[in-house]
Amino acid sequence: MRDASSLPRSHCFQRLTDASSGVGIAPKWQSHLEMLITKFKLTRNAGWLAARCLSQCLSLCLSLCLSTAASAQAPEANGTPTVPVVSGGVAFVPLVQGGQTTLVSIISPVVLVPLGDNWLFESRGAFEGDFTRRDGTGLFGGRIHKSLEYLQLDYIANPYLTVTAGRFLTPFGIFNERLYPAWIRNLQADPLILPLEQSSSDGVMLRGGFAAAPNLNLNYAAYFSTLSTNATLASDRQIGGRLGAFLPKQRIEIGFSVQHLLQENHANRCGAHFEWQPRSLPLDIRSEFADSESGRGYWIEPALRLSAVSHAPVFAHTQLVGRFQQFFTKSGATNDSVPGADTKEPEVGLNYYFLDGLRATGSYGRQLSSAGNANIWTAGVTYRFAFPLGRGGY
Repeated sequence: MRDASSLPRSHCFQRLTDASSGVGIAPKWQSHLEMLITKFKLTRNAGWLAARCLSQCLSLCLSLCLSTAASAQAPEANGTPTVPVVSGGVAFVPLVQGGQTTLVSIISPVVLVPLGDNWLFESRGAFEGDFTRRDGTGLFGGRIHKSLEYLQLDYIANPYLTVTAGRFLTPFGIFNERLYPAWIRNLQADPLILPLEQSSSDGVMLRGGFAAAPNLNLNYAAYFSTLSTNATLASDRQIGGRLGAFLPKQRIEIGFSVQHLLQENHANRCGAHFEWQPRSLPLDIRSEFADSESGRGYWIEPALRLSAVSHAPVFAHTQLVGRFQQFFTKSGATNDSVPGADTKEPEVGLNYYFLDGLRATGSYGRQLSSAGNANIWTAGVTYRFAFPLGRGGY
């Protein structure tokens, strides 16, 4: 059984308004949006294009937001009222790496506010405390790190296009955008290549999907991000995109990501991802590859619900997970968050689901590199919550 929260974030949110896409927008706004999309297609200069798209899209979003702010609980086309939703999760997952214990505590709220039939405001923040022993032997202490992971306004133009403006999760690879929250990921330790995925961007994004053939669905995302040195809204100036192909009958997705930095060394980055859920087994197989100026690496992660072995409750609620990953350094690396030497790491873990959103989790891994080997242990609890702020159709 697959938890709905493990679906791509954009897919979950789009379901709130897909049924009424394109309804209730005044003709002048439709013509404004069509003119913007036409300019996007005809312009060749990527930097000039992105700046103009960002300016016009933000102007459009602000005007429409002001005119529809009072309709957050207005009925949809089918008469069902929409209401804001608060979701998110909490986690307490102590981690022991190389003999040093860190008490990791996370609270991550998510807010969704539908504005009429075609607009959605969404945001996610995080409060994370990484508490270690003072002087190595004293009481645990540390700071609470606060971050704004996304704060965006989405316009669902039609079933094939959503326009996003604001701060969003960078659509490079799949882990950062789809799997990062503690209550979604199968293993709590971060993949070695995660720092290469550029967690958040400030700018404008176009994304969507469509059926290209009877057994082929394509999904895409293209974005421009501006430079921000603000600690809360940190972002690089860059352009990029991701293209994925999903085969419904085989339940396989394959995708590719590209990114070009528009500052400093103007680096090019690329990545690929793979997901498979065979129909015959409660099995997820995920894999990801990334290559940048700071190094390259990959991970592969199978996760099996033990209901495949027995339908006894203890097996049906248990998930066995494995992961193998490697990272290869490059000379002149500019990212201090990646390993400083070639590294490989096998890992195995167990998740036990008490409820759909409540689980116990634990894992063991062994990090192997020329800089030194280390054992990595995790054990803890994660919880996901979601509730509407009012009486609506969800």
